Amino acid sequence: MQVFPIPPASGRGILWFFIIMMVVLGAVTLMMGWAAWSTRNSRAEISPAGLKLVGDLWGRTIPLDRLELDGARVVDLRGEPDLVPRRRTMGTALGNYSAGWFRLRSGEKALLYLTDRRRVVYIPTHDGYSLLLSQSEPRRFLDALHDAAGGTAGDATDSTAGNADEASEGE
Repeated sequence: MQVFPIPPASGRGILWFFIIMMVVLGAVTLMMGWAAWSTRNSRAEISPAGLKLVGDLWGRTIPLDRLELDGARVVDLRGEPDLVPRRRTMGTALGNYSAGWFRLRSGEKALLYLTDRRRVVYIPTHDGYSLLLSQSEPRRFLDALHDAAGGTAGDATDSTAGNADEASEGE
């Protein structure tokens, strides 16, 4: 038997390929880990500076004067088919967690932070999109937004048949 070795491939090209692949895989792993962490640690902070959304890549601070608080309301997405997210345009969707930019069934553009579709605050903005935010206490959240903006909390409407805060107390 005669053995004829195959000449090795250029070490540099393969080495760079594996280095690039390891960097890309590492970055993807970090982003997925951050997204998974965000599903449990997202929050909305209200201050005189604005409404700060803290979570994954889609977090931002929206000045209070950019929010159309007269149109803000508590909704249950099970009874508001036009507000249901239809298509993700740039966002994260992992299980019950949806965050980022979506198109709603009505065609409206929306920035979402949803974990519970029964207790949601809908807030239109002056910038061509709306916010849909899950909240443990949506009425209290809306009241705090109105207080921070210097308006009256009574201006906010509740479009659910019953108060979404009360509806979830038995669960």
